[in-house]
Amino acid sequence: MDNVETPATTPYDGCGRCLVAVRRLSRKNEASQSPEKQRDQVLAIVEANDAHVIAWADDWEVSGAMDPLKRPQLGPWLTDKKGPYDGIAGAAVDRIGRNVRDVLNTAYTIHERGQILLTADHDGIWDLDDSNQETDLLVKALGAQMEHRATRRRSNDSKTSARNRGRVSAKPSYGYEYFRAIPNGPVSEIRLRSKPAREIRNVARRILADQTGTITPNFEFKRLNRNGVLSPSDELAVIYGREPKGIPWSENSLRRILLSKAALGYLIHDGEPVLDENGRPVKIAPELWDYATHLALVEKLAPKKQNSLLPVGRANQGKALYAGRCFCGVCKNKMRANSQAGYQCTARHRGIAPKCKPSPSVKIEILDEEVTEQFLAEYGQGQVMEKVYDPGTNYAAQIAELQDARARLRKDRQGGMYEDEDDYHWYVTEYNRMGDEIKKLKKLPERPAGVRLIPTGQTIAEQWKAAESIPDKQEILSEFGVRIEIFPRGVKRIVMTAVDPYAELAALEAT
Repeated sequence: MDNVETPATTPYDGCGRCLVAVRRLSRKNEASQSPEKQRDQVLAIVEANDAHVIAWADDWEVSGAMDPLKRPQLGPWLTDKKGPYDGIAGAAVDRIGRNVRDVLNTAYTIHERGQILLTADHDGIWDLDDSNQETDLLVKALGAQMEHRATRRRSNDSKTSARNRGRVSAKPSYGYEYFRAIPNGPVSEIRLRSKPAREIRNVARRILADQTGTITPNFEFKRLNRNGVLSPSDELAVIYGREPKGIPWSENSLRRILLSKAALGYLIHDGEPVLDENGRPVKIAPELWDYATHLALVEKLAPKKQNSLLPVGRANQGKALYAGRCFCGVCKNKMRANSQAGYQCTARHRGIAPKCKPSPSVKIEILDEEVTEQFLAEYGQGQVMEKVYDPGTNYAAQIAELQDARARLRKDRQGGMYEDEDDYHWYVTEYNRMGDEIKKLKKLPERPAGVRLIPTGQTIAEQWKAAESIPDKQEILSEFGVRIEIFPRGVKRIVMTAVDPYAELAALEAT
C-alpha cells in the first residue's frame, strides 16, 4: 500500500520470542482495520508478552480468503523461506485469515513447531492444548468466515442492484473515466478520457488498416511503451490521484482492451453486456468504436497460422535497420547481421548451400546508406496515404449484434428463465421482434467493410525523416515489402526491391 510506513524492527537474537508481525487489508479504505491501528494493536500485545518484532509481513490489498501460505509477505515466513523466527503476532484472528480451515492450519502448524501465536483479540499466547482456547480460536475463525461471506454477499447484492439500475460497480475500462456530481457519491456520468481514447482508437485503426502483417498487438504494445503511453494500470493510478509506477504495456492487456465489449460503451458483467428489459445491451457510455469495428477486431486478432511465404513482410525490431530483409544473391538464403562483420552469408559453412561461392558480405553501415538511398530515390517523392478502416454500412454488424442478443435470450430460456406466463409472453414478443428486425436488415443493400486511402500531404521522404526510431522506419519498410539481395562484389552488389503498398488499394477504389 502506498505511503504506509513499515514500523521499526529488532534483529533476531534467538531469545525464543522473536516474532513476525502480521498485518493485512483487503482494501485501502478499510478504516476499521487501518495499518496504523493494526500496528498499535500488534505492538501492544507483543510488548505485553515480553516479545519483540523482527519483521513485518504486510499484505495490502489481499483478501482474507487467501490461504496464508500463499500470501506474498506472510507466506514465505510460514514456509521457512525467510529465515528463523519464533512465531507470529497479529491484530486479530481475522487478520491471519477469514477461512476456518486456513486459520486452523496456520495455527496448528505454528503450534506443532513449538512457536508462538499472538493476536490482540486474545489474552496471552494461544495454547491449543487447552480445549477452551482451542474452541475460542475456532469460534473466532468461524465468526471471521461468516462475516467475510456476509460482506461478499452484500457486495454482490450491491453490484447486482447497480447492474439492474444500469449503474457501474467496477473500475473504469481503459479509455474511460467516471464523473461524480457529488464527491464520493454514485457515478453520474461516464466520459471518454481524451488521450487514452485517442491512443487505443489509433491502435485499432492501425491494426485494421494493416495489410502486411506488420501491425500486430505485439508490435503495438512495444510501440506504446516506446512512445511513453501510460499503461492501463498507470492510467488508472493517475485517475485516482496516485503516481504512476512505470508498469509497461503487455500484449495480453492490449488484446483484452481491443476485444472487450466495454469499448462499445456497454455495461459489462462477466465479460458480456448486461441486457435491458427489451433484451438489448445496456449502454452507459460513449463508444470507442462501433459493433462492426468490434467484429473486425475479433476477426483480425483471431489466431492464425504463420505464413512462411511472407517473412519479409513482418516488422523486425532488431537493432539493425534492415535486419530480416537481406538475402544472399547467390544461394537466396537469409543473411543475418553481425555488428562486427556486417551481413554475411553463412549458408555454405552451415552445409545448407555448399555451392555458394563466393559468399557475399557487406558492412552494416554501407548497406544502410546504399539501400536507404535507393529506397528514397524510388519512392521518396510519393505521397503518404493514410489507410483508414471503413466499417461499411454496418448492417451485417447490426444483424450480428441482434443475433447475439437473441442467442443470449434463448440460452436464458433453456436455463429455466421466463417460465411465468407474463415472462414467457415477453420472451416470445422480444424474440420475434428481434427476428423481424434481422429479416429487415438482411434485405438492405450492404456496402462491404474495407480499407480506404486518404492523402496526408506528406511525402515518403518526409515520413522517413520524421521517424524517430528504427522500429518506426522498419514499419515503413514493411509496408513497402522491402527485400534486399546482396551479391559478391560487382556493379550491382546491393539490389533492393519493393512494392507500392497503395497501388492495389487505389486500383480497387477506382473500380
